[in-house]
This record gives sequence, C-alpha cells and structure tokens, in this order.
Amino acid sequence: MYFMKSSELGLSAMYRILKKAGAERVSDESADELRRVIEEIADSIAKNAVDMASHASRKTVKGEDVKLASKPFNKF
Repeated sequence: MYFMKSSELGLSAMYRILKKAGAERVSDESADELRRVIEEIADSIAKNAVDMASHASRKTVKGEDVKLASKPFNKF
C-alpha cells in the first residue's frame, strides 16, 4: 500500500512564492516539487542546527544555530 508523506508546508504558499518570483502561471506539479525541495532543505538545516546546539551542550536550538546551519544554502 502506498502512503503519501504528510507535508509541513502548505501548497498555496508554494504557488505564492512562484508567482512572487515572476511566474505567470504555476502548475500543480511545480508547486508540489518546490514544496518537496524546500522541505528537504529545511530538514537538513534543522538537523544541522540541532547538532550544533547539542555540540554546544544546549537543549535549545537558537537562531544563530539555524543561521549557521543554513549558510551552505545561502547563495545571495
């Protein structure tokens, strides 16, 4: 039996992001793929941020952990 993974991010937000980027029309497939890619990147950043907090002997993940963990994804 096939189970679809539940998403943390809303599909309507993906349409808005693509429209805001200049798309005249947005396919369902493109919005769904953007959501998948963003969630994959967010998962990686979150795991790295948790590792950084743990390495600093903290249970709380701070903004600086997330900022540092996201550096490899920042191109701008």
